[in-house]
Amino acid sequence: MYIDELKFSLWADFIERDYLDNEFKELVGDGVVNGATSNPAIFKNAILNSPAYKTQLASLGSMGAKEKYEAVAFYDITKAADILKPLFDKKDDGYVSIEVDPYLCDDANATIAEGKRIFAAVNRPNVMIKVPATPAGYVAMEELTSLGIPVNATLIFKKEQAASCAKAFERGVAKYGETIDTVISVFVSRVDRAIDATLAERGVEVALSGIYNTADIYNEIERMKVSGCRALFASTGVKGDSLPPHYYVERLLAYNSVNTAPVDTIKAYHKDGGKNKALPIPQNVIEAHFEKVKNAGIDIDKILDEQIADGLDAFKDAFKDILEAL
Repeated sequence: MYIDELKFSLWADFIERDYLDNEFKELVGDGVVNGATSNPAIFKNAILNSPAYKTQLASLGSMGAKEKYEAVAFYDITKAADILKPLFDKKDDGYVSIEVDPYLCDDANATIAEGKRIFAAVNRPNVMIKVPATPAGYVAMEELTSLGIPVNATLIFKKEQAASCAKAFERGVAKYGETIDTVISVFVSRVDRAIDATLAERGVEVALSGIYNTADIYNEIERMKVSGCRALFASTGVKGDSLPPHYYVERLLAYNSVNTAPVDTIKAYHKDGGKNKALPIPQNVIEAHFEKVKNAGIDIDKILDEQIADGLDAFKDAFKDILEAL
């Protein structure tokens, strides 16, 4: 744990081969991070822009594009899992996440098959299969956890999504008969980037909507008390210099939670960030803020629905770009 008394973990939201061989090992060894996450956009930037992959890709010959992607992605995920395994053995997280093909987000059976296949291919107990929070995804989450596979539910922007994920995990764990580690990944800063310009024009304080929306979801996850399930705060980097780089880590510090952040954000938080618990936030404070948002003419439900759709599209586009390039 990054902060033992809070059961608070800090995971690196980044995967790249040279980084895994060098800086990541240092961050893990120094107790700065105790897990890692990936997504199609992260792998796109790594595979297409880093020279570290050229040799392996050149050796893959006439493989299909998805086979090539999986060969390099599984190699990296396995490497990260092995680096993190000593933490996993000590029950200090030690997980790394890899996402299923985002184009399967509306096909439960295909998502289940893909999740099982990836987990078996990587063949490490400390790998979490990342599944988008869609109706098909909830079915897949239940089935995968019922098989003892750890799951990272991703692209959560709404409390209803989080509740559906938690219920799916609860059912899956009941079938499996033992606790399975799961996380519900709530996306934070994208909400602020979507509406802060409008709020500023209308005199409403900015850089709070993502925090309060996440706090509301955190309260729901904690209320449900599903064995092995925690809130994970994602999309916690900042754009520009209007906020401290560690803003979304410090402002979301919570008991029994994970924050996955870009490496620069982690370094800034480790250097200067506060260690005082920031959540839970009282419901009346959350509701008062969103009343101001509503009075500013913003339909927050519509914004959140748009963010869910945009997030899925972004992961699909990144995956498509990888396959086309390979």
